[in-house]
This record gives sequence, C-alpha cells and structure tokens, in this order.
Amino acid sequence: MKNLIVYYSMNGNTDYVAQKVSSIINADLLRISPKEAFPDKGIKKFFWGGKSAVMGETPELEEYTFNSDMYDHIIIGTPIWAGTMAPPIRTFIVDNKNKLVTKKISVYCTHSGGGGEKAIRKIKELLGEIPLANTLVVVEPKDKPSDESELKITEFCDKFHFIKEEIK
Repeated sequence: MKNLIVYYSMNGNTDYVAQKVSSIINADLLRISPKEAFPDKGIKKFFWGGKSAVMGETPELEEYTFNSDMYDHIIIGTPIWAGTMAPPIRTFIVDNKNKLVTKKISVYCTHSGGGGEKAIRKIKELLGEIPLANTLVVVEPKDKPSDESELKITEFCDKFHFIKEEIK
C-alpha cells in the first residue's frame, strides 16, 4: 500500500503533522499552495482567511502533480479556519473528487481555537459518499508541543496497519 499526504499549511502546524506522519508510515508528501497567498499576520489573516473559508471559496492553486493511480491511501491535512477546512484543501478536493472515489481517505486537522469535529463533518460533506478511514484533530502541535498531541499523532499512525489490511 502506498500513501500520499496532501496538505496545506500556513503557520507550520499542519506541515509538522505531515512530516511526522510521513516518517512513521512512509508516505509521500504533496504540499499545495494557493496562487495568491492569504495574509498570514494580524487581523487581515483572520478576516480574509475566515471569510474565504466560510464562503466556501476555491482559490486557484499553484501547479502540482497528483497521480492518484500511484496511491491506495490519500491523507488530507488542513488547518481549521472558521470551523472548516482551509480553502486550498477545498479546491484540491473539488478538483480531484473523481480520483478520490476509489481510494482510502483519511483526514487530519490542526487548530488553535477548536472546531475539529465541525471541520471533519464539512470535509465529509464535501467528499460525499467517500468514507473516511481515519481522522485526527490536534491543537498546534508545532507551536504548542504536548505529550497529548504526540500521542494522538502516534495513535493516528497506528491505525494505518488496520487500513492496510482492509485494502489487501
């Protein structure tokens, strides 16, 4: 089974989890970015990012290569913005939904203010009939390291043994 982690990270917390999970389960990484970067400081960060997330915007992404035929399992990583996924992740899912239908899909979210279950629910709604094999929500694992976050990441990775067995 080959794994791919597709993620967007603004402040590094989602990237931290991607790197950690990748090293544990031997996954390839695909970091996506919007063509026009969101403000990353001050009130503009929360206003523009939050508005884009709430409005369900799908910003144009920088070019990337996604060969879904190479992977059995796609792990999607996103920061939580206004209780939902970051807009670049929405774009990726919308653009590639037909390629995700035959894959095992797992999702992880990072946040600093809550909204994890709501964000997972929104991602499930966007994926439609595609079930989630595994989910993880952690609070700022890079910026506020904790034993609890590290344990959650390890438990998330431990579940991949069972997912691998289901794919066979």
